[in-house]
Amino acid sequence: MSWRHFTDKQWENIKGHLPPPSPRPKGGRPRMEARKCFEGILWVLWTGAPWSELPKEYGSSSTCWRRLQEWEQDGTLLEKTLDTIKVKRSDPGRPRTRPERLIADRGYDSNKIRKILKKRHIEPIIPARCNNKAATDQDGRKLRRYRRRWIVKRSIGWLGNFRRLTVRWDRDICSYAGFFHLACALIVLRKVLK
Repeated sequence: MSWRHFTDKQWENIKGHLPPPSPRPKGGRPRMEARKCFEGILWVLWTGAPWSELPKEYGSSSTCWRRLQEWEQDGTLLEKTLDTIKVKRSDPGRPRTRPERLIADRGYDSNKIRKILKKRHIEPIIPARCNNKAATDQDGRKLRRYRRRWIVKRSIGWLGNFRRLTVRWDRDICSYAGFFHLACALIVLRKVLK
């Protein structure tokens, strides 16, 4: 599948989720426009090319790389994603803004994530890695729901369309995580905005 530019409709849906630029009291050059950076990052994600091959139309490759780092280190993607969820109820009334439970694989094995979910009254169904003896919420009866993870596996299959993720040029985990989160956002946008 060939590279497609990000549409205006997709940009309108995503731009509010990006963190605002940090203040620059000493001034300096004007900050590169967020959409240009975002499209440059997506181009690298889609093609799997090294940063040095980024076309000039997307600006400086080092600026795009730094912006990816900045957005990823903002660290609010889990909570922002949860904020956008609308779950239909069987009874009349407003839809709930959170699911009853979240089923995730061992890659999400973190007591910090479990704590965030529980604070939002979401039951975490996340099995612990074999070397994590301090993992919370490991009730075997509840973990049976983990068998439904095929939905996650299918979604991971969609990530295979992004060459940058499959080739894994990035040694820095922050860059890789940033590309991963952008790929997930693109998949959701394509499913929602057909």
